[in-house]
Amino acid sequence: MAVEAGVLVLARTQEDAPSAATRELLSLARRLCEQAGGAVTAFLPEAGDDAIANELIRQGADTVLTAEEGTTCDDEVLTRCLAQITAQTHPAAILLVHDSVGADVAPRLAVRLGAGVATDCIAIAPHDDRLVALRPCYGGKLLSEISARKPPLLATVRRGSQEIAAPDVTRRGSIGKIALVPADYTARKRVVKNDTRGSEADLESARIVIAGGRGLEAEEGFRMLEELAELLGAAVGASRVACDLGWYPHTRQIGLTGRVVSPELYLAVGISGASQHMVGCAGAKTIVAVNRDPEAFIFKAARYGIVGDCREIVPALIENLKTARPAT
Repeated sequence: MAVEAGVLVLARTQEDAPSAATRELLSLARRLCEQAGGAVTAFLPEAGDDAIANELIRQGADTVLTAEEGTTCDDEVLTRCLAQITAQTHPAAILLVHDSVGADVAPRLAVRLGAGVATDCIAIAPHDDRLVALRPCYGGKLLSEISARKPPLLATVRRGSQEIAAPDVTRRGSIGKIALVPADYTARKRVVKNDTRGSEADLESARIVIAGGRGLEAEEGFRMLEELAELLGAAVGASRVACDLGWYPHTRQIGLTGRVVSPELYLAVGISGASQHMVGCAGAKTIVAVNRDPEAFIFKAARYGIVGDCREIVPALIENLKTARPAT
């Protein structure tokens, strides 16, 4: 890392503030630079003023670059901008959130830079003269170490896998602009509207997640979970089996081929606990399982378990919560 040093982060916003996942990336980038040297550069294509950029600086960025022509969600534009910034800053690592945007941009950028890419990483650390990424494989049963033969290490990082450092209000940095794209560039898609209601955003940022599986036995079982979620202020997800059966949208699927969540409380209702599903909720601080099978694997991962028919237990929980609520 004698020539290439520092970290480049693709920053994103949610509700006019840096997203929680972006704060994770910046916290990780700051730790890497403190250990291996260099500066943290954040590219923020969604910012309209300096307020968000200053928040990124307080979170760990040394330099924040915004696009001259404002907001863009075009993957090719993001790729071009990141490639341009890479050519200017020569970072040792480029970090993106492991989501739909990161999954589209990372491989495009890897081809443009002639670099490899490590996806769904849960840790990155310096080792000897290079950075090494750690990612789950084989359904989370093993962990693989990935390093680049030459910088930069391009990686997408799993949401909820990194500790968010407290913002430092005393930090100072620079804010600059980057030319968005060549004048002759024609976008192949156009963003008509951004609407995060019911999307992956609320599921992956929720403090409480309630997930349903085959044990609900019908689509109607998810109406119970939605009622319970409303009382708890929770988001609702589902196992792959439930989604494949058409009981709940695939956009709400949790697991190896779905979303990864790291809530404070994960309530698994009628879910057996197959390894593919557990990959999606392993980061939860507390797992509570409801299943009629006392031998279900989910109980081995759960801190608390309720053995019984979820179609009887969930309505009982709902009634108890309604009774416990103070009168308004």
